[in-house]
Amino acid sequence: MSEKVHVFDTTLRDGEQAAGVCFSEREKVEIATRLDALRVDVIEAGFPAASRAEWGNVAAVAREVRQAAVCALARAVPGDVDAAGAALRKAVRPRIHVFINASDVQLAQQLRKDRDEVLGMAEFAVARARRHTDDVEFSPMDATRADPQFLAEIVRVALAAGARIINLPDTVGYATPDACARMFSDVRSAVPELDAALLSFHGQDDLGMATANALAAITAGARQVEVAVNGIGERAGNTAFEEVVMALRVHGAALGLHTDVDPVGIAPLSRLVEECSGIAVPPNKAVVGGNAFRHASGIHQDGVLKFRQTYEVIDPKSIGHARGTEIVLGKLSGRAGFVARVRALGIDIPVDGLDRAFGRFQALAEQQPIVDDTDLRTIFAAL
Repeated sequence: MSEKVHVFDTTLRDGEQAAGVCFSEREKVEIATRLDALRVDVIEAGFPAASRAEWGNVAAVAREVRQAAVCALARAVPGDVDAAGAALRKAVRPRIHVFINASDVQLAQQLRKDRDEVLGMAEFAVARARRHTDDVEFSPMDATRADPQFLAEIVRVALAAGARIINLPDTVGYATPDACARMFSDVRSAVPELDAALLSFHGQDDLGMATANALAAITAGARQVEVAVNGIGERAGNTAFEEVVMALRVHGAALGLHTDVDPVGIAPLSRLVEECSGIAVPPNKAVVGGNAFRHASGIHQDGVLKFRQTYEVIDPKSIGHARGTEIVLGKLSGRAGFVARVRALGIDIPVDGLDRAFGRFQALAEQQPIVDDTDLRTIFAAL
């Protein structure tokens, strides 16, 4: 029997923490309504205490989203919690996400409080958040670098105060997949009360392991994963929404897991976030990059033309990719790819002209990286 993994999207909150990104209220609402249509479980709309404008943006998202839970972030201080609660007043399903530092380095160097003080702040903030909503999430920040015993203690305190979701974040992208899985297993063993809660993972991509860490956390018992479209976010970014959703779709049957996300909207959503954020998606980006379904090698072209799954584990149509599988002609392309592209253009290939045309194509491909459709028409026009 397949278990559901809840998808918590933080594009509008942690995604907006990417340097240079500033979503307008209209953009936040547009992205949020698109996420809602894709059946994302939770949309983290922002950090209301940050500014009056941000408070208004979160409130606008809360008014418009009708299906997903709308979440607001709050530090473990009364003003933040109350600002979050007020901004979410019109939400159909409001959630407050309380966080506080948990690693010794952050306690000593940033928060400058001892463990007992932090435990008290966490307990107070979670209890205060419960005055606004029954749906309270708690994050001990920098969990992957925290002392395991203290991590278990603060989780226990948050649960007792009323938190229903416990998120263990890899705040600085420090963890490896095996360490991440071990942290989740250890916390579950140390805090049996977690059986009644939803366990979550939030990862940053500083070492390029965010997706791998998310999947490791899921296999170790996390049933919520926090992601951002195109992987945008603080520093090197967040765990990528599209990567985790499609990894679970490809491997879900084997893992006994699924999400409720409709993947057909992934490619259009990626383009919307790219446009609104101003952060270009790299061509080699997994799932949504411009080259994700483009084939330039002759061997790959031959295989994918015979049977798409020989070189594609995702059907581009399944994510709403407009162009689908593409054959890109260049110096590494073979005869199969060349003929397929020419025929797709409706060009008649003379019985005795294929060898000459292919020879001219190869000569041209040595001089330029891509031989495009105009080049192909010119080649055949000159035969």
